[in-house]
Amino acid sequence: MTLRSTLLAWSLIMTSTFAADAGAARPTDAAPTELLIGCYTGPACKGIGRYRFDAARGQVGAEPVEVIETDNPSWFTFSPDGSILYAVNENGAQSADPVGRVSSFALGRGDARTQRLSQVGSLGDEPAHAATSRDGRYLFVANYSVNATPGGTLTVLPIDAQGRLQPAVQVLTHRASQADRERQLSTHVHAAVPSPDGRYLYAADLGADKLYAYRYDPAHSAERPLQAASTPYLELPAGSGPRHLLFDASGRHAYLTLEMSGEVVVLDYEDGRLQAVQTVALDPGRTQGNAAAALHLSADGRFLYASNRGEDNHIAVYAVDAGSGRLSALQRRDSEGRGPREFALSPDGRFVVVTNQHSNTLRVIERDPRDGKLGKTVQSMAMASPSDVKFVPAR
Repeated sequence: MTLRSTLLAWSLIMTSTFAADAGAARPTDAAPTELLIGCYTGPACKGIGRYRFDAARGQVGAEPVEVIETDNPSWFTFSPDGSILYAVNENGAQSADPVGRVSSFALGRGDARTQRLSQVGSLGDEPAHAATSRDGRYLFVANYSVNATPGGTLTVLPIDAQGRLQPAVQVLTHRASQADRERQLSTHVHAAVPSPDGRYLYAADLGADKLYAYRYDPAHSAERPLQAASTPYLELPAGSGPRHLLFDASGRHAYLTLEMSGEVVVLDYEDGRLQAVQTVALDPGRTQGNAAAALHLSADGRFLYASNRGEDNHIAVYAVDAGSGRLSALQRRDSEGRGPREFALSPDGRFVVVTNQHSNTLRVIERDPRDGKLGKTVQSMAMASPSDVKFVPAR
């Protein structure tokens, strides 16, 4: 081979390689992306909308490709393989249907329609959160219960091989702290979250100011798979109101929003025990009017995002220390609406979709994956009382 032909061949190889790399980086070449947006149901919204998401431009489709009809789906989650959708029906005394329920669906893909599989009672009022066990055998449901009677409960629902929910086998109750005489006269279980290893379940109880710990051991008893852990709870400050819990990918750290005090607690995790190591305020200048809500980590674990509602209506952005898991404040970004109950980072990390429940709006905000900061708003949509938003997991 001559020198000229060698150089030409090398040039073709490199050009092909660069073209392939450039093509792989283009968002327009990504697989079709979908997201689900729930609402508190009424004349303008019937449940969960399935929308296309343009990952190149950060645009939610103007109309849903499908509406999954179900009452008040304030929170939904997926089976471990992503094929089944579980939605709590946050019904209570003020709802058309006063009975708290949970529904499951076989999630449609592409042009396939979603199929309803089951619906069972949650054995509590206003179920607000749920999570599957790591082995997919049970759904753990947090019944918030707005009214002091009957108070919040943690319910365990078995799941059959087809993803259908079965009647409850276990209902657990706690004792309220009563630190706040308006909001903590009874318990309000607001989240049920398995540990990364699947051996424990943690229940955040806003009314008790405690994070309760349970051993998950279905081999010991399929009818009572949860038993109090040796350290049964982590006590939080009086009147702080723990809401949502999130573990990082390493399994060594966790993050907890305190709704009433408007804070995030950083926790170290080891062998079923959680220890608080840092507390940061979502708005350092605000002592009242807080309502901390959602929190999510970026896919690379470098940044944490948490929303504050009430009189604040911002998303706080933190850098996460890779070793300790501790947080450093980076930014506070206006949610451009009232009541940012939930938000979701797009799969490529370039956008954040925010549901502003009380102003009936959805916002799509640019995100810089390099420094974690939120930028300009690229889309605003009117949406009736949006509750939850999640991107459909790839399968």
